Amino acid sequence: MQVIPVLDLLDGHVVRAVRGERTAYRPIQSRLAAASEPLPIARALLAASGARTLYIADLGAILQRGEHASMLAALRAALPGIELWLDAGYADYASMRALFDHIDTIGQHAGHDAHHNLATLVPVFGTESLRDIHALHAAQTAGLSPILSLDHRAGQLLAATELERSSTWWPSRVIAMTLDQVGSYAGPDLPTFERIRASAAAHTTVIGAGGIRNRADMKAAASTGATAWLVASALHDRQIGLAQSESL
Repeated sequence: MQVIPVLDLLDGHVVRAVRGERTAYRPIQSRLAAASEPLPIARALLAASGARTLYIADLGAILQRGEHASMLAALRAALPGIELWLDAGYADYASMRALFDHIDTIGQHAGHDAHHNLATLVPVFGTESLRDIHALHAAQTAGLSPILSLDHRAGQLLAATELERSSTWWPSRVIAMTLDQVGSYAGPDLPTFERIRASAAAHTTVIGAGGIRNRADMKAAASTGATAWLVASALHDRQIGLAQSESL
């Protein structure tokens, strides 16, 4: 099972998640890097996990406190060959497109070549923000390979608007996000993951998120059929690492 490291951005810092209670998030104290600046933390997470994918939650954008476009443009330029899965609280395709274009413009002004040696941006549409499910189809048509995050808290789906109950509108990659488990050290929410996986079409890949504490949790998650899981705290605290993710 592949570990996908997570970078949570808020007020210009990488922060540590605490059960999805974002008002409690504070600049990260990590055993992987000395400070909370995004680029050193991003590189350390990728090295510790062996991943070529980095999930970024722009909490400033999600909370409508200001996005981190300049920071994201810098990360994109500094991490060539990496896929950056970006959740920035998109309500629809237009808001996603506006942010991606803004990041591109900043990069061009900084002298970054838009067609060479840049990390690939992949939009993650979270149900807690999404108001138009057609955004996923529009992003797919634009060649962006969008991901849907099914955001849960207290066992309930968080949705900004009424969503179709069937999975027919889901894209090929879906994240089973349980915010209560994020940064909780309470173990992964395997029942929610298994329920979502059972509802998904055969061609849909479901990715787990939150709660991984150690190697035993990774084995338990892998036993459900998960091929990837989003992880942050256990990497920062060196409870898991590259050797463990490769052996599952």
